[in-house]
Amino acid sequence: MKKHRKWWIGLLVLVAIGLGVFGFQSSMSHQKEEQIVALGDSLTYGVGDESGHGYVENLQQWFDKNHDDPVTVDNYAIPGQQSDGMLGQMNEATVMKSIENADYILFFIGMNDIIKSNGGDLSPLNEDKIAIGKKDYEKNVKRILDQIREENQEAPVLFLGLYNPYPDKPEISEIIKDWNATSQSIVASYEGVTFIPTNDLYEEKSSRYFSDAVHLNEQGYEKLTMRIIKAYDFGE
Repeated sequence: MKKHRKWWIGLLVLVAIGLGVFGFQSSMSHQKEEQIVALGDSLTYGVGDESGHGYVENLQQWFDKNHDDPVTVDNYAIPGQQSDGMLGQMNEATVMKSIENADYILFFIGMNDIIKSNGGDLSPLNEDKIAIGKKDYEKNVKRILDQIREENQEAPVLFLGLYNPYPDKPEISEIIKDWNATSQSIVASYEGVTFIPTNDLYEEKSSRYFSDAVHLNEQGYEKLTMRIIKAYDFGE
């Protein structure tokens, strides 16, 4: 009788262990990995941040602290990139596969388009050349968003507006405002694309936020990260 009872106790222990293992595996299998894809130039790459993070990695760290699911980031930003270069990335299988699987897509481009169209710098300004550059930028952005939406219809696209790295120069401010207005107009015609303004974040040129003439430092990128988090509800 005692042997029979021990056999049943042993069987119950094995069943309990099996259920525990199954429950653990089941919970692990239900844990969804979130994926962020970042597209852009040196600002998305994180140039100027001595910590090596930039706003993209800052956002990943925020996800790690505030979301239960693990998060990975594919950052395809290239320093010096213009919108035509980003459009070229839409032909890369690796990039498109990441976009297809993305839960969030970060999009930050345009400053190099302005600088290049003006001849490589911002002084003096040639408004006619910049206007031509804006038309090319507009076409490129539309084609990029079209291809993103063809590959992934659901992932939110967070489109970051440009900021003026020379806020003390009103003529540049007008250019930035004009390009941002164009971007907002483009974004409005796409489902699930959110325009996030950044120009008001750096209304004074200060070493507190800038590492050089154009790029942000660690504090500048942190300020940009908080703008993204406050502007878009990522949920829990």
